[in-house]
Amino acid sequence: MVLCRADGTVVWRDGEAVAEPAAAPNPPARGGLVKSLPDTDETLLIRTDFSDPTAWQALLTTVMTPSQDGFLADVHPVDDLAYRDLTTEQILSAAGELDTDLLIVADKRALTAPEMPLLALLLSDENDESGEGEAGQEHGRLRVVATELWSVENNLSLANMDWEDFENASDGGVFRGF
Repeated sequence: MVLCRADGTVVWRDGEAVAEPAAAPNPPARGGLVKSLPDTDETLLIRTDFSDPTAWQALLTTVMTPSQDGFLADVHPVDDLAYRDLTTEQILSAAGELDTDLLIVADKRALTAPEMPLLALLLSDENDESGEGEAGQEHGRLRVVATELWSVENNLSLANMDWEDFENASDGGVFRGF
């Protein structure tokens, strides 16, 4: 259960008060330093669009509502003005050394389109067994409607399915379910 202010700031999560965020400076200039993302076992859901607090609340409600079969995405909402209007590249940079394979971004498109198509970013290349990767490596990017986020997050986190399974099931670059 999540309780938020009208501006979208999470103040209560799962029966516990959430610490008041420090006043955030204006977002960094392109190419500037970006605040590190929280290190958590949950998949990060990063808000980058702050133009409509009601849309953010609707998105959170949708994501935090279990599917018909009771499945729920295991996400940690990141609602911090330090991430306002960040590009995908800046978010990937902020992910730094996090031990995660997946990030979810609530950008302007996700908060303005009817299906709330979140941007899912795959951070690791499962085919790179050397663990070294290449500089400038492309990361997987796919839109996922909010009602189906649980499917992508759960199955990738548990390694039940591969990224390609969701890409192949997408329609016009948007995963809407199987």
